[in-house]
Amino acid sequence: MIDFHSEVQKIAVQNSGRKLKYTPTEKIGVVEVNNFPSLGKIAALTFLEWVIQNPDGVISLPTGKTPEHFIKWVTHYLQNWDLPSVKADFEKNGLVPPKKRPDMSLLRFVQIDEFYPINPTQNNSFNHYIEKFYIRGFGLDRNNALLIDAWTTGIPKGKTTLDVFPEEVVDLSLRTRFGKTRQERLQKEVLERVDQYCTDYESQIRDMGGIGFFLGGIGPDGHIGFNVKGSDHYSTTRLTATNYETQASAAGDLGGIEVARNRLVITIGLSTITYNPKTVAIIIAAGEAKAKVVRDGIESNPSNNYPATVLQKLKHARFYLTKGAASQLIERKCQDYEQKTALSEQDVEQITFDMSLDNNKKLTELSASDFSSSRLGKIVLSKTKTKPDVIIKTVNQSLIDKINKGLAPVEDQVFMHTAPHHDDIMLGYWAYIIHLVRTPRNQHHFNYMTSGFNAVTNNYARTLLENLLALMDLPIFQQLLNANYFDPNDDAARNRDVYQYLDGVAAHSGSMQREGEARRILRNLIFMFEESSLTQLKNRVSELIMYFKTQYPGKKDLPYIQQFKGMIREWEADLLWGYLGFNNKNVNHMRLGFYKGDIFTEEPNFERDVTPVLNLLRKINPTVVTVALDPEGSGPDTHYKVLQVMAEALKKYEALTGRKDIQVWGYRNVWYRFHAADADMLVPVSLNSLAVLENAFEKSFGSQRDASFPSYELDGPFSRLARRIMVEQYQHIKTCLGREFFNESDHPRLRASHGMVYIKKMSLSEFYNTSIQLRKSTEDFK
Repeated sequence: MIDFHSEVQKIAVQNSGRKLKYTPTEKIGVVEVNNFPSLGKIAALTFLEWVIQNPDGVISLPTGKTPEHFIKWVTHYLQNWDLPSVKADFEKNGLVPPKKRPDMSLLRFVQIDEFYPINPTQNNSFNHYIEKFYIRGFGLDRNNALLIDAWTTGIPKGKTTLDVFPEEVVDLSLRTRFGKTRQERLQKEVLERVDQYCTDYESQIRDMGGIGFFLGGIGPDGHIGFNVKGSDHYSTTRLTATNYETQASAAGDLGGIEVARNRLVITIGLSTITYNPKTVAIIIAAGEAKAKVVRDGIESNPSNNYPATVLQKLKHARFYLTKGAASQLIERKCQDYEQKTALSEQDVEQITFDMSLDNNKKLTELSASDFSSSRLGKIVLSKTKTKPDVIIKTVNQSLIDKINKGLAPVEDQVFMHTAPHHDDIMLGYWAYIIHLVRTPRNQHHFNYMTSGFNAVTNNYARTLLENLLALMDLPIFQQLLNANYFDPNDDAARNRDVYQYLDGVAAHSGSMQREGEARRILRNLIFMFEESSLTQLKNRVSELIMYFKTQYPGKKDLPYIQQFKGMIREWEADLLWGYLGFNNKNVNHMRLGFYKGDIFTEEPNFERDVTPVLNLLRKINPTVVTVALDPEGSGPDTHYKVLQVMAEALKKYEALTGRKDIQVWGYRNVWYRFHAADADMLVPVSLNSLAVLENAFEKSFGSQRDASFPSYELDGPFSRLARRIMVEQYQHIKTCLGREFFNESDHPRLRASHGMVYIKKMSLSEFYNTSIQLRKSTEDFK
């Protein structure tokens, strides 16, 4: 393996307007790009550049959603190598290609990690991903691929993995104790063989000279491969458990945290990655959500707490980042402010607000020395030419004005609340809606853009069906069938399903709740299968129960199963708004077509996705439209795509009606936070509102009650995390304004405050501009 020289990186750094590394704070080189597709493109070009220099080299490439654009660009280049446009693209980006396309079959591939145990034929195994996208997609030779066998390794002849581990649960304590039963002794033997397999796997990598080109993502705890936070920098290939953050991230792949908790992993170690000192190791990360963990990996000294710091050993280690992912790197952050001709009011407010928190002082207690001792503070003074006391007074008053907006009554508005998923509105600003719905002078319409079927586990769907099957022989169900109660077009009966369930909530009656739930499930099945015979319906229920028993968790469902799961989520949203007295006519389920559950999802299109939303706008004629306003993510995800649909639909609606008076309210919830400086309205939240939030979430969102797909930040339901975020936001405001601002206020809602909701209010033109900026950061959009 030759020492790598990269013209591609050199030109990419020049194009970014940054240095490769800002010493002494940055300890690993950084290549910064504008958006997610550009991130994949520069990684693809660097990879091909390395392959040209090392035609039979050893490579390790990542799995999951992060390499989507890397895979697309490599595939594009390989398939169109000789096109003039591709050659021009190569030349522009510093790649000097040979006349003949590189022979990818000569490369040797090393799998980074795999769940254990998992059947490689499952479409949620990393082995399957590698086969589909790298071996078949790139044209690698399977015979040159070192793949992890997490299914048959160590299993005695004549037995299967399920014979050894019937529930696919592996007890690592058997490494250090005697097996108590024949089954445990068998499991201990298999574990010993798997451990030896891992040692042999490591030896094979080292016999090849180590990994030459490593491309990977970075997890929410900073993990690389499955080397989680706390991993030894001298670690090698091993079978190991993971931490909660990694289990939460893997829950979507494995069909729920219940599965992820019990699944071990085989992963190469940190020293495996750094064994060859000439290794080109690139970590790719996109989006503001990754900014903190990226900062820790780049700016921290070597530490087990930050696995990426091991890459400081490699002179060719790099982070390839979007601007959002690089936003917390201090030198780059300061440079961004320094290069501005003038700071915006929002810039000044954000820096001053953070200074208050960093010093744990009220804004009015900040001093001139606090500004002069802070690099960002000095930038504020230099750029604004304003005295510290004037800045402090302005920022302090700005926060008070935002709170007063959150307290002000809102009347005579028609709200079109929109959400990508069925719990987004609730987790974002339910505590504010409680106040908005108290006056009958407002109208409210709650609109869900996707069916959200991915959030329903097989076990939960099966539980609902088993409950239905147990109740179907009750006389009430035959009577309802005979009375045509389950007519799909009978909105009044649909509302009765909700009332039955909520009466059960009020009465603390589980049987009443189960009956209401069973009514809706049966109604959905009658609609789906166009069956009315109770006998035939019971057969359908039994078939579905068997399906959910036999399908492995995480497998992509058939379309009619997706529809069934989506209708479960829709039922949950109907229950939620029933809490506040709204019924079927106030809740719309759009089921936009781009949402299909694929690993790399489709883009929205006008006819399929925008037109239905435009028609809904024309029906509702809102004065206020709410949107989930998330920042740059790790590529076009559901929230982002829904936002683009809403922007396009509003543009068309404005053109048709001439209306420019619509307000757009942006909200965030458990996935991202607003900075207080980003928000225009700060809404105080009482303990009563927090309690109602948790109760309504638990009773309405049964599929989420056990937190099968939780956030990596909290081991529990989303409602608890939403509560924690609101409390945290309140604590920040209380630090800045002082506790007496709340405790000694004349306003009862301020005195009762223990949480805070942040909302960003925009005009249509401001919203359109925001959506364009997000497109620039997420797509290759001019």
